[in-house]
Amino acid sequence: MGNCFSDVNGGQQAVGGGDITRTQLVGGGGPNDAVDYFFRAKGAYGLSTPIELCLSASKLRDLDIISKSDPMAVVFTKTRDGKLEELGRTEVVMNDLNPTWIQKIDITYQFEIVQPLIFHVYDVDSKYHNLSTKTLKLHDQDFLGEASCVVSEIVTKQNRSLSLNIHNGRGRGNLGTLTVRAEETVASKNVVEMTFRCSDLENKDLFSKSDPFLRISRIAETGGFIPIYKTEVVNNNLNPAWKPVCLTMQQFMSKDNPLVIECFDFDDSGRHQLIGKLQKSVAELETLYQTKAGANFSFPGRREKVLKGKIFVDGFVEKQLYTFLDYISSGFELNFMVAVDFTASNGNPTSPDSLHYIDPSGRLNSYQQAIMEVGEVIQFYDSDRKFPAWGFGGRTPNGSISHCFNLNGSPSDYEVVGVEGIMSAYTSALHNVTLHGPTLFGQVINKAADIASHSVFAQQPKYYVLLIITDGVVSNLQETMDALVKASDLPLSILIVGVGNADFKEMEILDADTGRRLESSTGKIATRDIVQFVPMREVHSGQIPVVQALLEELPSQFLTYVRSRDIKPLNVSQLPYA
Repeated sequence: MGNCFSDVNGGQQAVGGGDITRTQLVGGGGPNDAVDYFFRAKGAYGLSTPIELCLSASKLRDLDIISKSDPMAVVFTKTRDGKLEELGRTEVVMNDLNPTWIQKIDITYQFEIVQPLIFHVYDVDSKYHNLSTKTLKLHDQDFLGEASCVVSEIVTKQNRSLSLNIHNGRGRGNLGTLTVRAEETVASKNVVEMTFRCSDLENKDLFSKSDPFLRISRIAETGGFIPIYKTEVVNNNLNPAWKPVCLTMQQFMSKDNPLVIECFDFDDSGRHQLIGKLQKSVAELETLYQTKAGANFSFPGRREKVLKGKIFVDGFVEKQLYTFLDYISSGFELNFMVAVDFTASNGNPTSPDSLHYIDPSGRLNSYQQAIMEVGEVIQFYDSDRKFPAWGFGGRTPNGSISHCFNLNGSPSDYEVVGVEGIMSAYTSALHNVTLHGPTLFGQVINKAADIASHSVFAQQPKYYVLLIITDGVVSNLQETMDALVKASDLPLSILIVGVGNADFKEMEILDADTGRRLESSTGKIATRDIVQFVPMREVHSGQIPVVQALLEELPSQFLTYVRSRDIKPLNVSQLPYA
């Protein structure tokens, strides 16, 4: 099959289309240069969304004697070492204490990290008015004040607009108001959803029937093909029908742009055999749908051979594809939950060698680090910041061994306030709960699933994120798989962090990145992948923040859930492109 989509592990999954994330769609298999290039070109590792910041201010200080201030805004972010890094500048607005700047500031929104923004407002001296703002030395201008926030605070607001108090840089004074509005710069949200089937395909297998899949490519202006979609594989079938294919306008460019559709027989070795190919534009595919006609495949060669096998378009729908930001800014929330491992293998909490050791110097242990890093990102997407927090595998004060006890010690209330509340409840529990075992996840997953289920019944716009932190392999893998398969129908994702030096190889089964969905003891298959597992030691060795490794798949898991149920953002009519 050449250098296109030749993945083996997870190779039977669909790739491309509307919701693009590498790990989910490629399936976490071996290296695949074509697919890696495909995703790099789209900037699709994690959720990276280009947005524009639109700035305005009101009631600024007037530092000019004869006229009013001539304000300019400068936007910075903070680097890891705490230094300011400039992102962009607005134009200068003459003689105005209530400016609305036209110049937008382009940034990239990343869900999985906290992105601090610092805004400085200056009064630009009149002698610099004829110079480009990019060349101005800021220390030569009069400082009017500053404001700060994080990007997620903006995008979670309705209309993606946030008003900030301007102060003197030390948090003092009310020096006016800065309003920041974020707008996505996605060129188009239009998508086409098509349902393909084929008939009378040529059999390429000797002892069984072909295992066909389709690959769709766009013809580039400079020649050559750019792969944009690969369907899932339909095993042992010469008359296959595939799940709907969703293509964005950015992928096919225009309805008249020619697409190459190739049908292959899947092979585990990656050497897939071409069954046939044809060339059609989206407009021509729409005509096939309207006329209910089929189009014959052909086989390339010195003399192109027209084949008996045909492709049909059984469904054709044009619609808008809502983004993660559309849902979040319309009022959907991410609700954070945490479950902590209290099994004896963690070691005596009073010993410095214990994974649960609370260092008097303030240095965080691995459990505290995971809670802080994930909680600090997700807390901005939860309006009340009340987080369910549990422990498992410990002997509680009443003497019973529990695999789902409230971390705060309350017999009935499992919620704590803020990330600080989780940290406090965790520290308190270490003094009141005896480490025991075994390591079982089933009860905390079922508890989280029960909360998510009640939310669905109440029609609440919420999606739940359960963080499980553990030092060992789960004792009853099948019980955990049963709970995960059941939970896969609910608005729930589960992040698992492995701490310590245990062999977590078996845990990777729970993270269906190989393309093989989890199966319950009754034979039910998970409707989607809801687990992301990360061993903390591997993350540390690669210098990747734990939170980034954990959260990179979360937006796509959220979108898979809402799109599969045709759940639209709240107040769709108020979206800028609706």
